[in-house]
Amino acid sequence: MKKLHCRPEVMGGLSRLRVSGWKVAIVTNGTADNQLGKIQRTGLAEAVDAYALSGLEGTRKPDVGLFEIAAKRCGMALADGGWMVGDHLIADIGGGRAADLRTVWVDRGTWPGQEHEADYVVTDVLQAMEILWKSR
Repeated sequence: MKKLHCRPEVMGGLSRLRVSGWKVAIVTNGTADNQLGKIQRTGLAEAVDAYALSGLEGTRKPDVGLFEIAAKRCGMALADGGWMVGDHLIADIGGGRAADLRTVWVDRGTWPGQEHEADYVVTDVLQAMEILWKSR
């Protein structure tokens, strides 16, 4: 089994956001056992307020329903505003835009020349966290 980990600086960034009042959720597509296993083994289950997994919820990003579930589990509503940070232009950025969220696309070089409507583009999730921190 491949060893999974989340970089300590990412865990620290999540903690910093939550301590400052942010609600943080994971919204992910995939089978429940695979995604939940990753979230638990990396320590992310304790580092976020909630998660919504397509394999458990019966809906997939970019459907707004998965974002609604995550917001509700955070004690929020999509109408309250928020952000989607992700690396998939359709599921993450398109879905986030459909949910009226501001978006940060983590460009990993897998969509060359593709048009997008992300509010911000970064190459590392730490850069995305800094944008969120500054937007408070």
